[in-house]
Amino acid sequence: MHDALPSVTATPSPTGVDPNLVTPGPWGFVIIAVIAVIVIVLVWDMMRRIRRGRVRADIIEELDAEQQAADAVEATEVDDQSTDAAGEDRRSPRG
Repeated sequence: MHDALPSVTATPSPTGVDPNLVTPGPWGFVIIAVIAVIVIVLVWDMMRRIRRGRVRADIIEELDAEQQAADAVEATEVDDQSTDAAGEDRRSPRG
């Protein structure tokens, strides 16, 4: 029965490649660490710029709303000044 099972011993096959030459080594670690730091800084800067753009858009939207409200009030005041006591419009005579 033992003859039917293949042998499961791990024997390394000689390939002629030195395992120390194919590992990334300390320079590989340094390069990956530098790339990771650069990516983190870029993402942080991008998020800051996105937040700044959103705040500016909100401020512009509020200023536009205030300007429209001021224009509406001004238009109402002009309409009030152009009518006389009888309620007739002085600018366009109706006849």
